[in-house]
Amino acid sequence: MQQKLGKKPRRPLYTPEERIRRDASPWTIVQGVLAPLQFLVFLVSLALVVRFLATGNGEYAATVSIVVKTLVLYTIMITGAIWEKKVFGQYLLAPAFFWEDVMSFLVIALHTAYIAALIYGVFDTRTQMFIALAAYTAYVVNAAQFLLKLRAARLDEARKAAEMQAAVEPEMAQ
Repeated sequence: MQQKLGKKPRRPLYTPEERIRRDASPWTIVQGVLAPLQFLVFLVSLALVVRFLATGNGEYAATVSIVVKTLVLYTIMITGAIWEKKVFGQYLLAPAFFWEDVMSFLVIALHTAYIAALIYGVFDTRTQMFIALAAYTAYVVNAAQFLLKLRAARLDEARKAAEMQAAVEPEMAQ
């Protein structure tokens, strides 16, 4: 297979050993359940926040939804750190997910800023909701990072499987 000139081959997301640890870890299933749950909570909360900002109605529901979204975020971040430790040997900032983790810190910081503003009564409700929207924007970017990374991993695995199949076919023809 030819490489593009001047381009280094990209390191696969998982080494064979990491893939085995990933597949054997119960934390992989936990992440697989929590990620879509968090996205669903995000969508509901986003609708409630936008409704409040547009109409002034539903402040309580929007507030509760942001708190729930933040709690789900904290849960997925803690379990994700445990997953990273099991798969890559460190709790956070493993090379394979370094930039995703960096962005996750911003997401956590913004969600936590909202919670702090809510608890301490800093800013009016509309400003607090805009902090939540900033957190949600960062979350969408972070979610896209993870989806692109996982898509790249699937493509790497499919490419590797195709290469192995191509290597086996000539042997079977003999």
